[in-house]
Amino acid sequence: MEAWVAPLLAALSLPKYGLTTVFVVALVSATLLPMGSEPAVFGLVKLNPELFWPAMAVATAGNTIGGAISWWMGYGAERVYEHYTHKKPMHARALRWLEHFGPKACLLSWLPAVGDPLCAVAGWLRMPFWPCVAYMAVGKFARYLTMTALLLWVFPGRFTP
Repeated sequence: MEAWVAPLLAALSLPKYGLTTVFVVALVSATLLPMGSEPAVFGLVKLNPELFWPAMAVATAGNTIGGAISWWMGYGAERVYEHYTHKKPMHARALRWLEHFGPKACLLSWLPAVGDPLCAVAGWLRMPFWPCVAYMAVGKFARYLTMTALLLWVFPGRFTP
């Protein structure tokens, strides 16, 4: 396994393509596709420490735009459902919890497995778009900052190229 990790990290960390790669991977991983962007961010920053803050900004932007796309997908799905069934969907307990917290629930969009669908559900519930995007951005930035900083400075010897 270690034989392919180093070349992959090296390819992802090329300064010429690194930030673009991080943006695309972060955007795609924030949609409903099962994918993680943290390895791309970590690989770029590990091999190019001077790109720490640009990588945080680019990853956050890509992941937030991906979350916004998920919001619009949920919004569109709800509109289609309502159009064809001519009724509002039944709300389960989790949906009522999301409605209670409103856009602030999008702070949890950084969570694995539930974060990306949470953005779609926010759109389904027609929560206000821009507040949801703002909360998504805060949550996603905190995740990238925390995870990358931990890997770089708390566990530095474990991930040497």
